[in-house]
Amino acid sequence: MKKVLLTMMVIVAGLSVTVLDAGAQNKAAPTKFQKDVQKWHQEMAEFKARAEQRDKLNELADSLAGVQAAAAVQNRDFVLEADQVTFKNGYTAFVDSSTSFISVKGNRAVVQISPSNFAAGPNGVGGVTVDGTITGMQRMVDKKGRTTLSFNVTGIGINAQIEVYMTPGTNRASATIYPNFNSNTVWIEGDIVPYANSNVFEGMSL
Repeated sequence: MKKVLLTMMVIVAGLSVTVLDAGAQNKAAPTKFQKDVQKWHQEMAEFKARAEQRDKLNELADSLAGVQAAAAVQNRDFVLEADQVTFKNGYTAFVDSSTSFISVKGNRAVVQISPSNFAAGPNGVGGVTVDGTITGMQRMVDKKGRTTLSFNVTGIGINAQIEVYMTPGTNRASATIYPNFNSNTVWIEGDIVPYANSNVFEGMSL
């Protein structure tokens, strides 16, 4: 009986050593699947780190652009370069920001809407260009930091009220153009940049 018990103890001890050796081998030499999983986790961590860094850089760029835009608006020295124009009938056109814009320089404003890249238009660049003198400019900032700039523009080809709405923290903005002699209201969206940094092309005014 003692021999049987002794034999069983030896067998159990041997099995234990075998299992421990196998575990040690597995720990020391991971399988290909384990390596692939580890590599995937590492790549995902690196991707997340890059994405977070990119987001922070984008936020910083937006913030800087927003500060520049706010200063330019306050100094009456800016251009709202439009990339989208919506007309009263609901038609929306994606436009070239270099040929569709509202510019303000001191007491002078230019409004140019060029929805077409194929027809010359009265201004020679696919639309209409009008300029005039600014009066009654008001700048308001609400509790959430949203800025609204309103002013009138009067000239030979224009007599309109313009309202510009700025998105806090960025240079993104929209504007509504209310002509005083008709109801052909126009809405535009785009980016506000300092006048000196703008790349717009001004066509022939009416």
